[in-house]
Amino acid sequence: MKLLYPTSLKLDVESLKGFSVDLQPYDVKQELPENLIDADAMITWTNSPNNLKDAAGRMKNLKWIQSLAAGPNDVLSAGFDASKIKVTTGSGLHDWTVAEHTLGMLLAAARKFHEMRDYQTQGKWPQHLGGPQPDRPAGAFTSLRDANIVIWGFGNIGKTLAPWLTSLGANVKGLARSAGVRNGVEVYAEDKLSEILPKTDALVMILPGSEATKNALNAERLKQLPKHAWIVNVGRGTSIDEDALSKALDSGDIGGAALDVFQQEPLPGSSPLYKQKNVILSPHAAGGRPQGAEQLIADNLRKFMAGQELKNII
Repeated sequence: MKLLYPTSLKLDVESLKGFSVDLQPYDVKQELPENLIDADAMITWTNSPNNLKDAAGRMKNLKWIQSLAAGPNDVLSAGFDASKIKVTTGSGLHDWTVAEHTLGMLLAAARKFHEMRDYQTQGKWPQHLGGPQPDRPAGAFTSLRDANIVIWGFGNIGKTLAPWLTSLGANVKGLARSAGVRNGVEVYAEDKLSEILPKTDALVMILPGSEATKNALNAERLKQLPKHAWIVNVGRGTSIDEDALSKALDSGDIGGAALDVFQQEPLPGSSPLYKQKNVILSPHAAGGRPQGAEQLIADNLRKFMAGQELKNII
């Protein structure tokens, strides 16, 4: 069995040598050389679209793809024959890093670090942001303590984030396709959105990218949020109607937005989001550091060779 692994990530391949497989490195930005196209399996991470498209057209023996990304969109859109190839994702490998980034964005929004930084670059002292301040005033998002935080798309990342928020005193609710209690957090079905959004201080979006989630946060739902509410998006950029968001920011109908993902990446310089008040932008930086990849690869390799059901299979 020949398994291709990417050189775009430092992997401890020594841990895989006990499986008696032929491990071969490959460049994720180039077309595969002839001696690699007969591989039975490949691990993908930050592959270029051309690399994946080339692999889909030439790798006739391929039976399994292990993506290290949280979602399979890049692999599925490349043209691989899904009826013959098992595709597994890196779901779970990015939970901690994305949750940590989200927590940082929430704290920055509540404590106005972005405003302080803006004044700092101008050599100005923002007196209104320091000194005596009202403690958790009504109609403002100034602290995680007693804040109503809603996590829309309550999966593994939400399960990691929620206890951190509750330890800081936040009231956490989840939104998902189906209701229930998950890891001690009350999760509501999306038909409760109109009831939950008006009571939200910060809406954390961790939705996957699909037609079902496209523009999930639209103009109508933005209007349901309180004027002080912040939006944090670390899921997929397509889940927010950016035009509607820009208008809501301009009119002061929401408190602000902290965004890590966008409909178009890199975000064009012409985007109004760069210069709008109360906006924090990060360049798709929340994840990008798969943790525990070797263990997931080893577990799935063992299952694949034994003909068992794979973890995170699509």
